[in-house]
Amino acid sequence: MDLEKITTGISKEISSTLKIMHKAKTAEEKLKYSESIKNLCESLGVFFDFFDNMAPYGYIGDEDDEDKCDEYTGPVPF
Repeated sequence: MDLEKITTGISKEISSTLKIMHKAKTAEEKLKYSESIKNLCESLGVFFDFFDNMAPYGYIGDEDDEDKCDEYTGPVPF
């Protein structure tokens, strides 16, 4: 699972939904799109919280940089 691809995909979906919502004519249509945007933003927030929680433990997010994770000298994460 590539977290960067997932977050990029969600961000693109938010952007496209905002563009569609801008063209919506009725309040019902705008409400429908705003609920979708809210859900997408909450989903993206889950990943941002994950990244934030992993940062103290040396999570880099790039498999090529695994050796950098060994440089972390903080507390054991359990």
